[in-house]
Amino acid sequence: MREGILLLGIGIISTSLTVAQVKKQFSIDNSDAVERVDLDFGANSGTCFIKSSTTNELLTVYGNQDYNSYSHSFNKEISDNTCYIKLNLEDDKSAGLSRSISYRMFGSDEKTSDNLWKMYLSSEKVYDLNLRYGIGNANIDLSGLSIEKIKINTGSADVNLRASDYNKVEMDTFYVQVDMGSVKVENVNFSKSKNIIADVGFGDLLLDFSDKSALATNVYGSVGAGNLMIVLPSSNTPVKVKISNSWLCKVSLLKSFKDIGNNTFVNEAYSENATNILNFDLDVSMGKIIFKEQPALSSN
Repeated sequence: MREGILLLGIGIISTSLTVAQVKKQFSIDNSDAVERVDLDFGANSGTCFIKSSTTNELLTVYGNQDYNSYSHSFNKEISDNTCYIKLNLEDDKSAGLSRSISYRMFGSDEKTSDNLWKMYLSSEKVYDLNLRYGIGNANIDLSGLSIEKIKINTGSADVNLRASDYNKVEMDTFYVQVDMGSVKVENVNFSKSKNIIADVGFGDLLLDFSDKSALATNVYGSVGAGNLMIVLPSSNTPVKVKISNSWLCKVSLLKSFKDIGNNTFVNEAYSENATNILNFDLDVSMGKIIFKEQPALSSN
């Protein structure tokens, strides 16, 4: 049942939003003194969007609420050519554990689904992103952006992250923490990340490496009672997988993988000297880890 949730329920954005006027809530103008932006953003509830801006503002946030109708904190400072931004958005209720459990079991309430946030980032600056979502939905599009680090923490929210082209810079670390929610990451290889860290508690995480990797990537994963699905490219990308598991878990590998001992497996394309190895180091307790291969494109 959990796998069905992963395949069918992940990344779906609610369409039940009440029609309301979307107005600018926060903005930070561009500055020649700023080369990098360190953005710490948290949303307690609602539906959130992030994408590249058509303007050069460092940050622009739109919402469908009146500015004084919700609690928030907003701070900005510039130090050593970096603009540090902290923005936290909350409604008038606390997204505690009991509310998170209720959301996963019964869905969101009417007020939560009405909250809409649209965030735009500049395509001219390099960003470090720390994103936290309580309940609701988030849709993150990194196309056209320069992201050096990203950290996503979802409590009970459903998050869909994608990019239609390669990151403008090499990413040092891509970190995803899933508590009770679900996260779908499409075209992970487009991030050009050297290190990917996946921490799954009770939720679902899909990492889709559909295209050939541009560089060697280390993927460190820890799964408690949730599900981790990994989609590998159908091309001859070298893959190495080391798994630490228990008798309470389920691990499904591709039939083409070869056991080289010490709970380590490689595919036919693997060689120690390859420059674009996908190297997985995974630990699972009670959950599932499933590897799948991207279907080959039809020649017709």
